[in-house]
Amino acid sequence: MAYAAGGASAAAGVAAQRAIANASKASGVIVRVTAEDFRSIAGKSERPLVVVARGGLIKKTYRYLTSYKGLAFYTEADNEITLPSKSEVVTAEKIWIPG
Repeated sequence: MAYAAGGASAAAGVAAQRAIANASKASGVIVRVTAEDFRSIAGKSERPLVVVARGGLIKKTYRYLTSYKGLAFYTEADNEITLPSKSEVVTAEKIWIPG
């Protein structure tokens, strides 16, 4: 019976690896940067689309997501980031980034 239990454990491990791989495929390439770098990157676009969400259970944070030249850039900050005035801001309920 130890073999059967080991087989079930191995199957669960394979399922977990597939879930991680699928999450990575769905999210594409996400680059985590500092809040200062995020503001700089957002300023490089003519009219950047920035998604903002409040997060955190114990300590509230602001989470930001934007794209630039085919990459998605993400940051977290304790306080709101001053974005370029030309930014189009979308407020989301939640931003979830894998891993």
